[in-house]
Order: sequence, then C-alpha cells, then structure tokens
Amino acid sequence: MSNLKMSDVLFKENLRPAEEYEELYKPRNLPEGTKVTRVAPSPTGYLHLGTLYVSLIDSITAGENGVFYVRIEDTDKKREVEGGVSNILNGLKDFGINPTEGYTLNGEIGSYGPYKQSLRKEIYQSFAKSLVDKGLAYPCFCTAEELNEVRAEQEKNKERTGYYGKYAKHRNITPEKAQELINEGKPFVVRFKSMGSEENKIKVEDLIKGKIEMPENDEDFVILKSDGIPTYHFAHAVDDHLMRTTHIIRGDEWLSSLPKHIQLFKTLGFKVPKYAHIAPIMKLENGNKRKISKRKDPEAAVSFFKEQGFPAESVIEYLMSVASSEFEAWRKANPNESYTKFKFNLKKMSLSGALFDGDKLNDVSKNVISKFSAEKVTNSVLNWAKEYNTAFYEKISKDTDYLKAIFSIDRDVPKPRKDIAKWSDAESFTEYFYNYNAKMALPEKICPDDAIGLLSEYKKVYTERQSQSEWFEDIKQICEPFGFCANTKEYRVNPQNYKGSVGDVSTLIRLAITSRQNSPDLFSIMLLLKKEECFKRIDKAIALIEELKKEIQ
Repeated sequence: MSNLKMSDVLFKENLRPAEEYEELYKPRNLPEGTKVTRVAPSPTGYLHLGTLYVSLIDSITAGENGVFYVRIEDTDKKREVEGGVSNILNGLKDFGINPTEGYTLNGEIGSYGPYKQSLRKEIYQSFAKSLVDKGLAYPCFCTAEELNEVRAEQEKNKERTGYYGKYAKHRNITPEKAQELINEGKPFVVRFKSMGSEENKIKVEDLIKGKIEMPENDEDFVILKSDGIPTYHFAHAVDDHLMRTTHIIRGDEWLSSLPKHIQLFKTLGFKVPKYAHIAPIMKLENGNKRKISKRKDPEAAVSFFKEQGFPAESVIEYLMSVASSEFEAWRKANPNESYTKFKFNLKKMSLSGALFDGDKLNDVSKNVISKFSAEKVTNSVLNWAKEYNTAFYEKISKDTDYLKAIFSIDRDVPKPRKDIAKWSDAESFTEYFYNYNAKMALPEKICPDDAIGLLSEYKKVYTERQSQSEWFEDIKQICEPFGFCANTKEYRVNPQNYKGSVGDVSTLIRLAITSRQNSPDLFSIMLLLKKEECFKRIDKAIALIEELKKEIQ
C-alpha cells in the first residue's frame, strides 16, 4: 500500500497505465527471425562518422526484409543544436542510408512512434510509475553537494563510487517524508531500486564480443531526472521494448552499462534484445590508437567527405571494408553487385577498433569512380564545384560536352584509369585541358637537340587520325632517323643499339602536349584538343627546350 501512496505523491493522476502501452504497441507482425534495428542519434550537431558507420551496420543487419528505423534521442535539451536533426537525417540520405521507419525529413513513418523521445514523456513516466508501484523505484532528494560528499567519502575509503547500499540515502524513504520534501520545494529524481549484488555475475552473449561475464548491477541509478525526462538507460529500455527492437547495435562505450540495461529489461518484464557492441573507428597519434575525435579530426564529421568530394558510394564501400574483413574478397568476386548483397555477419566484425586509413579510402574511391559513366562523373563534378569551388565551376560549366569528353577518355575500357579519388581532384586532373602551363623535363634518354628535332618532325607527320594504331605509326616514323627504336620488342632485345625507344619519343610528345609524364590516352587527348592547339603547345615546348639548351651551354 505504501508503494501506491508513493506513486500518488510522485505522479499525476491521469497517467495511462503502462499495461495499456503494451496493447497500443503490440509485437510486430513479422516472420520469425526478422530483424528490427535502429539508430538513435542525439541532435547535438553534425552527423558523426561513427553514427554513419553504426547506421550502415544497422541497415545491412536488418537487410531487405527487416526493419531499420530512426529514433531521435533529444532528451538532453542543453546539448541540442538547432538544425541538428535535419543535419543527421540529411547526412544519412546523402550516403544512401534509407531507414524504412521512424523519424524522417518528411515526418514520422510507422506505427510505433512518436520516434522522438521528447514527445514520449508520459510513456516513460507510466513505466516509472509501474516500478514505484512495485517498490522497485523511489524518489531521491540528494543535492549535487551531497552526492559529491558521498563520492569523496568513497574515494577516501578506497571504495567503488556510486549510489548503492548504505550510500543510497533515500532508498527507504516513506511517502510521507517524500511529500514533506516536495511541499518544501525540494527537487527530486526517480531512482531504480536495484535488487542486484556486485558479487553476482551476469553472462551475456554479445553478437560481436562473444561471451561476456560482468558484475551484476547493484547501483540505484537515476531513471527520471528532476524535470521528469528519462535518462538514456531508462528511455532505451522502454523505447526498444515498445518499438520491438530485436538487435541493439551501438558503440562499445555502452558496454559498461549493459548490466544496468539487462536488469531494467528483466525488472520491467521485457524480453531482453540481442546486443552488439561495435569497436569505434580509431586514429593513430604518436604511435598510439585513439578514438576518432570531433575536436581533432575533420574526418569525424561526414560533411568532410562531401566537402572533399568523395562520392557516397566510395565512403560506404570503404566503411564496408572496415566492418568486415571478408568484404574485399567478396567485392573482387562480385565487382558490380550492390554492397547490400554481401552476406554480412556481426560475429565477423573486429573486436578492436579499426584505424581510419585515408590512403585506403582514396584507393577504394578511385576504384569506385573508375566504374562511373562519364555522364555521372561530369554531373557529379559540376554539382560539387558549384557548391565548393565556384571558380572551377565557372570554367568547366561553359561547355559541359567538352567536360564530358575529358572524362570519357580511358573510361569505358576493360582496365579504366584510376586518377580521381574525389571530385576535388578533378581540377588538377582537367587543368591542362583548359590552361597550358608549359613545363619541360626531358625524358632521361632524350637530349635537347634530339627533342627539338623529334618535335619539329612530328609536326610534319601528325594528322588527326581515326584510330590509335594509325596515330602510333606516325610516331614510329620519326624514331629511326634520330636513333630511336620504333619496335618495343626489338629495343628490349638490343637496347645498346639505340638511344632509346618509341616509348621515350611518345613520352616526349606527352610532355609537350600535357606537361605531364603520366596522363590518360594521348591519342584521345590530342583529338579533343584539336590539331591547332596541339601545335601551339609543341611550339611552346620547343621554345622552352631552346632556353634549356642556352642554360646548359
């Protein structure tokens, strides 16, 4: 009877009984074994790389036949940032993570909402009241100063800190005393009354960590704060039960809270969901691993990847390789399949945090972009430049057919080139198509006199051929008069008989046209630039070599 009196003291009369919510949110009508996952971010700023990573794991774990939903955990209003929710939702959308249910940019989808915790206050209070009714929760009027004093005493006595046992001052408070303190205007929180003992152990099968044994929770932790808003611990249990979540996938910083959560589920009479605790993505600093940081690492915000121009497909592909050591082998065997076809297994995830590897991301992205059509690359570069590099956009948007022709070179071939890792690389990649800055570092086997002679002779034989083989024959023509072998195989057999090979001569021409030793197919480049422009560049190159000769002399 005293428990019910306590409920009357703490809660308003018209709260819906907790049992009614069980009827309102009945178990989902899904086939046996269907997975229901969720991502539950707090709107405290931008979308974090870790949140994107967990969302990806949630999505592929649920699979095509499961349910993956978004719940917004906005109970900490002090940390909430204006626009935080839309930042997160837009970020997920940008990277192709599409929840099937929950809080979305277009409102709520699904029958298990509200999917925003600030709109669920009465639900939490109803379940907190049910615990008070059973003597499993109580009000605590301790001030911050009193809690600090308790902590100091525990530290002095070299005891475990926390609100438990003899330190749980209000554990046995009476309804009358509670009413008296409330009448005095004293604020209070509601604490869970733990029946556990640290001497007991709980055994849990984590889907990533495997079998875990941990001390049972004996702390009387807070479930409702003084404003009636729940703590993460309590809201998590109530929400994931009522929304019928089957798999809770989250960062392993929550692993230490697992005894609290399992105890709450069981005490509330809920089925305990399956847990999977993911190791965080790490950075290497001074030889030591550390968790990727919002403060230190630009990569912590997924907006970084968008600003740099990494396609969403590249970032997801990279994160998949981080998530599963088996993914890369699968990708080699299935180069054109969607990553969603990969049979992902939580149990195969790394137990320790994977290092963020920018070089690997670049390699992955080059491979992804190499498979894009020229039209997709063109549109993507234009969209990126319009937002992040307006000067570049002004230059390339004047003739989009020309830009598309640039990106068409060496693209739809068995072994496409992999020059571009991100759209911000496109400015450097396309530079010589728009601005010719003549620079001549001669190939090692070609002296200035031969270079001038070869380039001058090439102007005489060059015509805009229809095939690469015909074009290459023109280059072969000018080789032998200058002592260069026109046949690559012959040169390999008898290199001592020649100054160099046709490869050296073609490199000289490439340098004259592009100022680069490495470029896409030179035949295609010259056709695109047109004969007049190519000859202008060759003339400038000859002039530079003449200057080089004077310096040497």
